[in-house]
Amino acid sequence: MEKLSIQSHHLEETLLRSIVKTVTYRVFILTLDFTTVYLITGKVNIAFGFMIISNIYTTIGYFFHERIWDKIKWGKNIYKKI
Repeated sequence: MEKLSIQSHHLEETLLRSIVKTVTYRVFILTLDFTTVYLITGKVNIAFGFMIISNIYTTIGYFFHERIWDKIKWGKNIYKKI
């Protein structure tokens, strides 16, 4: 198993922390989507439908956004492996 330098972001955040952050972010966004659409339309069915559909396409979009940015070298610090 390779070791990363002490300055690496990966040593600062555990997998569990990343998962919890992801789940809490998605819950926050779902709540925000539902509340906003409900306040605009006053209809639970429309707000719920939008919340579900929006969660699907934004999750897919975010996945591809992250994969593209991972390939861009600009702004990355390269640390030597120990």
